[in-house]
Parts: sequence; structure tokens; C-alpha cells
Amino acid sequence: MKTATLPPLRVDPELRREAESVLQNGETLSSFMEKSLRSSIEHRKMQQEFIARGLASRDEARKTGEYFAAKDVLDEMSDMLAQAEAKARK
Repeated sequence: MKTATLPPLRVDPELRREAESVLQNGETLSSFMEKSLRSSIEHRKMQQEFIARGLASRDEARKTGEYFAAKDVLDEMSDMLAQAEAKARK
């Protein structure tokens, strides 16, 4: 696959120093920037999917009239988390 370049990124010298200060052994500023960009893209995709699921859930609730109390949902999620943590400890 042929590679492409991104536009040059002009930043404050302090930001560059901070970025360079957290580089790991053998890591270049370019590879750090690429990893950061990939991570940010993945985060944005997950965010978009989360919002889409929420809107679909809202629409389904409006259509069916079936709603759940936030406390009940949070309690169920807490139980799921506790079960997962207990399983991980074994």
C-alpha cells in the first residue's frame, strides 16, 4: 500500500518539548504522533457509535413506550462489574 502524508503540524515549542519528554525508548516523535492520531480516530468512532446506539435506544423507547429507571440500569451495571471483577480475580 502506498503511504500518504498529513499536513505539517505547527505547534508551540513548549508542546513539542512536552511531547518529546514522554517518548518511550526507540519511539520517534512521528511514530508518537501517528499512534496518537490512530487512538483519537478510534475514540471518535467509538463515540459516534455510542451516540448512534443511544439515539436508536431512545427511538425504540418512544416507539414501544418501554422505559427503564436510571437507578435500575446503574444497579444492573454495578452487578455486572462486580461479577466481572470476581471472575478476573479467580
